[in-house]
Amino acid sequence: MKKNGRHAGSIVVMALVCFIFIFGFSALAFSADCQQKRKTPKAPDSIYNKKNPLESSPENISAGKKMYQKGAKPLACIKCHGEKGDGLGKIAKGMTPKPKDFTCRAMMGKIPDGQLFWIIQNGSKGTGMMGFKKLKDEQVWQLILYLRQFAG
Repeated sequence: MKKNGRHAGSIVVMALVCFIFIFGFSALAFSADCQQKRKTPKAPDSIYNKKNPLESSPENISAGKKMYQKGAKPLACIKCHGEKGDGLGKIAKGMTPKPKDFTCRAMMGKIPDGQLFWIIQNGSKGTGMMGFKKLKDEQVWQLILYLRQFAG
């Protein structure tokens, strides 16, 4: 009887190892997939590594949220990037490539504030991301503070 108990225990352990192995690798694949490679040019050196000059305060994040949800013109960010910043906005369905998923920590951790600033102002050729040149610098920096919230 003990042999069967040990055998059953071994099966449970093996099943657990297989579960971790399978889901561990799928989690790694997901984090790599969410990075969504683009051919967006690198921002000029004068802006690329620039740090956001604004404090990550509730006021600045709130202003960025308002910009994201309805203030950016001609099209609010939420329309493409979605309410949760996951790239699943109402008009994102037919877009190729899909809008950036700001919830992807792996991707967001690699993009400097200056590069985000430059993309927001100039757009990203070959994607649906248009440039928002009419936004004031302060508004773009507030928007970046808000975008960073999606990745936690």
